[in-house]
Amino acid sequence: MGAARAVGMITLVVTAVLGSAYLLGRGLVPDVSRTDTTVTATGAAHVEYADQSAADADPDTAATTDTGSSEPDDSDEQEQEHDPNFGPMGTRVSTGTAGVALTFDDGPHPDYTPQVLAILREHHMTATFCVVGKNAQAYPWLVEQIVAEGHTLCNHSWDHDVALGARPVDWIRADLMRTSEAIRAAAPDAPIAWYRQPGGAWTYSVIAVSRDLGMTPLHWTLDPSDWRAPGATRIATSVIDEARPGSIVLLHDAGGDRQGTVDALYQILPELAGRFEIQALPPRGL
Repeated sequence: MGAARAVGMITLVVTAVLGSAYLLGRGLVPDVSRTDTTVTATGAAHVEYADQSAADADPDTAATTDTGSSEPDDSDEQEQEHDPNFGPMGTRVSTGTAGVALTFDDGPHPDYTPQVLAILREHHMTATFCVVGKNAQAYPWLVEQIVAEGHTLCNHSWDHDVALGARPVDWIRADLMRTSEAIRAAAPDAPIAWYRQPGGAWTYSVIAVSRDLGMTPLHWTLDPSDWRAPGATRIATSVIDEARPGSIVLLHDAGGDRQGTVDALYQILPELAGRFEIQALPPRGL
């Protein structure tokens, strides 16, 4: 009886020691759980993304600090501060005329861009298309059609990288050049005189590089938040109520379900046409 109890005690002690050793060993093993499946909002991992206003951009990705390029001359900034044609960091926010410009970001997309083009054609209007390089490469015939129907092209970065402005200057330059090359592969003779930073996350670096490449930084006046897909009625109401002479309207023909934007155009175009001249921004810039 005494021997049996002794054996039992020894077994309990050994079990406790082995359990402690196991837990200690697990604590020393590094965590190898996978994190490479995380989807980001930059578009780098997926071509479906949503644009956003600068105020809605993630402060960790929508950088507002310079990364190498010198800031513009103070006198230029002071002039632009009092000029209604210019907005954040000297970006263009007005047509400079009494007309209104519609701009479509993130395309082209095979489902939505042809519908947008058809509606514009029906109303004898032109617009500006801010093209993502990856999509230009994937759907070159749509870029060709955009140009053939008299619309203006705008560079919108390679893969909608909201944080592009915080990258090294060489990185920014390579991104914008790659995008322009993809656009020109589809439409060799088309000018690319505009650049719009994804998310409106402007920095002095991305502005300096875009200007150095011959492109005017293009912001917007009116954002109906169609990228949130609020429905055609809300999109149309926002644009119709808020449009003013010189407005540059931010819309989207890709980056998610854009049928609401397409349907809103049936209300927006005839209403605005009765009040303003609707046309694309000048293909060769201002």
